Amino acid sequence: MATQPRIERVFGAVNIGSFRISAMIAGLTEGGEMVVLGSGHRASKGIRRGYVTDMAAATYAVRDAIERAEKLAGTSVASVWIGCSGAGLTSQVLPVEIDIGGRRIEEEDIEQLLIAARGGLEPDGRMVLHAQPACYFLDGAEGIANPRGLHAERLGVDIHVMLADGAPMRNLTEAVQNAHLEVEGVIASPLATGFACLSAEERDLGVAIVEFGGQVTNVAIYSGGMLVGLEVIPRGSADITDAIASAFGIKRFQAERLKCRYGSAIASPADHRELVPVNGPGEERAGPLARGADDQNRIPRAELVSVITAELDRLAGDVGRALEAHGFSGRNARQVVLTGGGAELTGLADYAQSALGKPVRIGRAPQLRGLPEAHLAPGFATLAGLVLYAAEDPIDIRSVGSRFQSRIKAQGGLAQMGRIWAAMREYF
Repeated sequence: MATQPRIERVFGAVNIGSFRISAMIAGLTEGGEMVVLGSGHRASKGIRRGYVTDMAAATYAVRDAIERAEKLAGTSVASVWIGCSGAGLTSQVLPVEIDIGGRRIEEEDIEQLLIAARGGLEPDGRMVLHAQPACYFLDGAEGIANPRGLHAERLGVDIHVMLADGAPMRNLTEAVQNAHLEVEGVIASPLATGFACLSAEERDLGVAIVEFGGQVTNVAIYSGGMLVGLEVIPRGSADITDAIASAFGIKRFQAERLKCRYGSAIASPADHRELVPVNGPGEERAGPLARGADDQNRIPRAELVSVITAELDRLAGDVGRALEAHGFSGRNARQVVLTGGGAELTGLADYAQSALGKPVRIGRAPQLRGLPEAHLAPGFATLAGLVLYAAEDPIDIRSVGSRFQSRIKAQGGLAQMGRIWAAMREYF
């Protein structure tokens, strides 16, 4: 019988979305393979468009999701990396240069450059989530991954800075800490999703990743191996659900079921001849008839698709303007990758390719060992990306020249005892 590889490090991750809160516990083996030990999810509560709106409900949802993952993993975690897609995420690129004098660039020069960049950070009262070197440049050359060993008069770097509103971020971290978990770090979901859905070559050549979430859509531009631009659109797949509910005068859960089961981003001639039931099995006579339905509470599929495509047209317009604003056009616009729970809509890739005029593919979670088949869907890509990002631990200029990287932490033993005490009070 083959022996299981020994796990060297364990990572816990919680992705806090507006539609679902999901959790994962994964281990890194001696050979560098990421193995999923357990994962779980539940409907999101207390979160709206990436902001905490009910602290108690959000805390309970986080604790429930992590406990489901722990049960499957057969182990517990005291700390997690958390992903967020709202809280006023913005990004900027900060160019910094220092004089080299024509000599050979050494590691100390690169460190001096990054320290100089750190001193130039001006968050203007906002919270810095990430401050990472995107690409180096020297004299007339750009897009250099590692300038060490080269000669130059001047050495520069573009620093990609991810910012968020301070108060909403503190609410997110507090919701996790109230669930008796330490916060290892907060990762902006566009970064995590990029690790999950994009190859290193795609990130280097240039690609746009559109994370179509429940109530927020993130448009992130990658070039030269790093994220270089971000736009957050406060619109998502839940807005399509609401539009269906409003158009037919039905409840949200009925509209969500219609969207997922019969919805499509592409109309077909057969839609006019097909009637789809508003009620689910066993509910045939429950509730009032939908607007425009027949006596069996069925609506034309063509009308359903029409409502969906009208909402998609609005979103595609927002996405197109965001891509253009960040220079993702012409020869620079090589490919768009759609991911997130909304990307599971039938025909969305074909629709987006036509609407945006660019090649489009669907980005899914990577096939990590131990990951359930149900979690290979686009809606779980960010969750998988969180553990991959945590394992990679990319350089952040705020930690350069220091042995310690500041993190939001409580004492490990106290946090673990707090979880045990909370469980005893709740269940006994």
